[in-house]
Amino acid sequence: MIALIQCVSEASVTVEQQCRGKIGNGLLVLLGVEQGDSREKALKLAEKVINYRVFTDERGKTNLNVTQVGGSLLVVSQFTLCAHTDKGLRPCYAQAALPEEANFLYQYFIHCCRDRGIQVETGEFAADMQVSLVNSGPMTFWLQV
Repeated sequence: MIALIQCVSEASVTVEQQCRGKIGNGLLVLLGVEQGDSREKALKLAEKVINYRVFTDERGKTNLNVTQVGGSLLVVSQFTLCAHTDKGLRPCYAQAALPEEANFLYQYFIHCCRDRGIQVETGEFAADMQVSLVNSGPMTFWLQV
């Protein structure tokens, strides 16, 4: 399971010209679910995302997590994170989980985050989405479990 997280001052996701999710300060989480991922991996990744210290403290050091800064999450499914790109000129998605399994684990990841008191907004699984963000820093991290 993969999460590409970006510190944002704001982010939103639109489907068919309607805003489905919007946050201010927090993390945009692009989530990729691979074959063989499990509830245990989703929980572990949710804990890592929530506790990952990527926000700056009063001394300018990255010592604070999203909870400590009162931030939110915008979680967007993104199977393309699972692409293999080492051969040829076209990505291979053979490692991506099948849609039913991926949606279940995407929803479970969201549940795990909400269960820990984090405000979570989402996109729409398997939809054509437009994501807008203002990346703070810029700060972008690839997390994988």
